[in-house]
This record gives sequence, C-alpha cells and structure tokens, in this order.
Amino acid sequence: MLRLCAVAPGMPVAVLGESGSRGVNLDLAELACLRVGARPVRCVVPMPPVGALPIRSTGASRALRGHPGAMALLAACPVVLDLTVEGLLHAPELPAILKAGSRVMMVSDEHPEALARLVPRVGDEVPVKAAVKRLRGAREMRVTSAAGTDLTVAMEGAATAGVWGWTDRPGTVAHWPGGVVVSFPRAGSVRGVVVLDAGDINLTFKRYLEAPVRLVIEEDHVVAVEGAGTDAEVMRRYLAAFAEVEGSRAAYAVSHVGWGLNPRARWEALAMYGRRDTNGTELRCAAGNFLFSTGANEFAGRFTEGHFDLPVRGCTIMLDGEVVVRDGVPVHEGG
Repeated sequence: MLRLCAVAPGMPVAVLGESGSRGVNLDLAELACLRVGARPVRCVVPMPPVGALPIRSTGASRALRGHPGAMALLAACPVVLDLTVEGLLHAPELPAILKAGSRVMMVSDEHPEALARLVPRVGDEVPVKAAVKRLRGAREMRVTSAAGTDLTVAMEGAATAGVWGWTDRPGTVAHWPGGVVVSFPRAGSVRGVVVLDAGDINLTFKRYLEAPVRLVIEEDHVVAVEGAGTDAEVMRRYLAAFAEVEGSRAAYAVSHVGWGLNPRARWEALAMYGRRDTNGTELRCAAGNFLFSTGANEFAGRFTEGHFDLPVRGCTIMLDGEVVVRDGVPVHEGG
C-alpha cells in the first residue's frame, strides 16, 4: 500500500493515532515505513471525553481538536497514515492538512487479518473512476429492491468521491480497505423508502438485522422508522436521543448514497470478528451493496455526530434510467 502511495526512501511519514487506536496496526504501519526506507514519526493524541451518548460511528475522529503541535507535524509530512479510530475523512482538521500538501491515507481500524485480505491492487481504481464519472454526469439515481426499497435522489450538484485504496497525489485522501463510490446530495434531493431486510447490516451497531426495518424519507429526512423487533426499536431510540441532545433533526437526514465495488470484500465477514475487532469498512466496499447513510452532510449544510452506515443487499441502482447494479450485482465496469 505504501508503494502504491508513492512513498519513497527518506520520505517523512506521520503515523497518526489516538489512545483508542489498535496498537498492533500502529506498530505494523511504522514497520512498513521502515521496510520501504521511509522515515516514520508517530503521533498519538488522547481521545476526548465521551459525551451524553455512546458514539462508535461518526466517520470523524474528534481526537485532534486542532492541536497546534500535532497539526504542524502532520503538515510537515508529505504522507499521513491516519490510524485514528474513526478516521479524519469528515474531521474539521482535514482541509488544513490537505491544503498543506499532505496526502492522507486512512487505514481503517480493522483487525490486521482484514487489512491483509484487502490490500489494494493496481487495477482497483478502474471501476471506481468509471463509477465516479457516471455519477457526476447523472441527473437522478433511483434505487429499488424486492424487499420494497424505492428511493429517488436528485444528483445535480451532488458531491461525489470514489476510493480505491490508495492515494499518490498531494492534497488528497483515501482509505484502505477501498473500493466504494459515494455521493453527498444537496439539500432537498432525497425522497422515498429504504427497506433494510433481515441480513442487511447496521454498521453503527455492527450487527446483521434480524427483522425488516422500513425507513420513510421525505425532504432528505427519515420521518418514520417502521418495523417490529429490536432492530427498528434501537434505531428509533438512537435517532431520537440525538435529536434531543443536539436540538435538531440533523441525525435523521441523509448523509450519502453509493455502492461497493470491491469483489474481494466479503459480506459475511462481520460475523467473523468481535465488534472491537472491526470498523466495517469491508462491508461498505462489498461489491454491489447499496450504501445508504444518515447523518452529517456538509454539502447540504447539516452537521451531527449521529450517523448510520447501512449496507443493503439485493438492490437495483439506476442512473438516469440505466442500470448500474442489478439485484445487488454490478452489471458492467462502471457499476
């Protein structure tokens, strides 16, 4: 992965972690840097105190908190290996780090075995780049499924990004495992129904659903979480808790939509690891899954720490009426 990121002998590399980071991954990152002749420097910052709610999935590490010394170190290194628990992808400090010319390679907080299985390969970028191009040119995404999903997303003005597992250009960010494309719709762009069936995944809770949950979306926001059993009830309680604590309904809003493109990612992998041993990025990248997420969307002016990543199987995804994923299976290179 470091070689794909164009890490050269003598190059300074920041290995960024926090007190809750997986220690073995910090060690492995440092050893890998030494193996390719780079000059690693480790920066580990303390995790902030917990708030009123348990949070294990935000997509944004809160550990840096603008620390001037840590920020100066990261800006001074052309490559930053981000091993914080949640990653810097949506952290407020990321723009300043990228503006300094550093490239940020997020190593997801996974068991080393999962990272070893999903080491990026040359060629992984081809379908992701093609999917990004198609999404950026689309006016509408429609998602349907036999379970009852029927969602429409207006794509004009959406911010789209694709990740294939490495970055070799200054001022860019990627994550490993890779193989996913996502779009952040503008405000007022999403409506319809998403049905999470038994066997689909709630990555915030790191569990396969045992009963269907029906999400009704109006004006970008989930207005109803329908379903019997634990899965629906816990989702309702968690969303309501954020509305109460934050004083807004931002946690109910749509964050991003997209699909996985990594054929080596395994849907059943979540069953093989304890919750502390996986961050679930593999499931986000599993080929053909529809990735539906709620929570923060800076491109729509919405901010919240409440976040659900919900990989959904068996969906058909259409862009301007053309199928790119049929019944959970990509139909060609671009989808």
